[in-house]
Amino acid sequence: MSIMQSIITSCENFVIETLNTSLDANHVYHNLAHTQRVVKAVEELSALEMLNEIQKELLTIAAWLHDIGYTVSNDNHEEIGAQIADKFLTSQSYDNDKIAEVKRLILATKMDHIATDLLEGIIRDADSAHLGSKSFFEISELLKKELELYKESKISDMEWLETNIHFMTSHKFNSKSAIDNWNKRKDKNLGKLLHNASKLSRDNKKIELKKENLEIKKDKKELPERGIETMFRVALRNHITLSDIADTKANILLSVNAIIISVALSNLLPKLDNPSNAYLIYPTLIFLGFTVASIVLSVMATRPNVTKGKFSKEDVANKKVNLLFFGNFHQMNINDFEWAMNEMMQDRDYLYGSLTKDLYFLGLVLNRKYSLLRITYTVFMIGIVISVLAFAIAFYTSGQA
Repeated sequence: MSIMQSIITSCENFVIETLNTSLDANHVYHNLAHTQRVVKAVEELSALEMLNEIQKELLTIAAWLHDIGYTVSNDNHEEIGAQIADKFLTSQSYDNDKIAEVKRLILATKMDHIATDLLEGIIRDADSAHLGSKSFFEISELLKKELELYKESKISDMEWLETNIHFMTSHKFNSKSAIDNWNKRKDKNLGKLLHNASKLSRDNKKIELKKENLEIKKDKKELPERGIETMFRVALRNHITLSDIADTKANILLSVNAIIISVALSNLLPKLDNPSNAYLIYPTLIFLGFTVASIVLSVMATRPNVTKGKFSKEDVANKKVNLLFFGNFHQMNINDFEWAMNEMMQDRDYLYGSLTKDLYFLGLVLNRKYSLLRITYTVFMIGIVISVLAFAIAFYTSGQA
């Protein structure tokens, strides 16, 4: 792994862990998903603008860290984020001049900041890339929900439309690549906002005339709120991301220990046949013992556990089965599964209960994986140290003899 990729990977892991553990749940927009979108947009624009490797590195690191300040406060989060970035990058022995540049780029994401060069323009464009994307309206709803949660008041649809129209009409992309690739979609989104505002204005007048004649049906189940759905979607995605990271770490240990055993079997063990090398037997056994232990623990951390895969109609009626986990239905026929899913989708409590259980059991799996990984890395570290000491002692005593 190159030095550039190493610092970016360290930065990515730091941000994922910090946002997952310290970010307020009300941040349904300014969260890990938003940060990942900004990083992806920065990488896209950096490639289109043909930046050099140093510029790409600085922009990518700044993109990962640009909203880390939200874990402390919503106010002045850019300054707080720059301070956190300074502390983290210093701990990674990152170049001081580069740290200053990263902090400058983070501060460039302030709402009222005017870009002074291409790099500032790119990170500002990436931070507002959703304006020129097909998912603009879905992402905009997340921002609306976040603002409502913090203001503890409802924002009307018309008020939100007017806010977005005002922002998009005054907003301009900075880099040529963003202008060329995103402006057309941004204009379409603005046109749709104007159309929706006009239509909503007419509909509101009709609703006011019909309100007195409408009868609200209390027996209908309410549809899940978008904020709750977003919370489950983000939480489940983050758990899956952490699971992938754990599997990657386990695979790294498996590969390293497999290489160690291959080298030992081909170069070290054949020498033990010679009586003059008898002093190497115990250090070699210690070395191989710790290596095998690391491999076994790594396999245990990634070994899947599949349940029986069947449920009864009574289980569904009593809400005892989680239909969102494949291990509970992989042995069922399609008709029974479709029936059970329909039953669950018609029952809001059952649906949310299944999502909650799915999230909980994913957490248990993650706890098991990371606990085993911690033990594995500890065994591997101790094994390396003890093995080196054992070989050193063996060589020393053989020389004395």
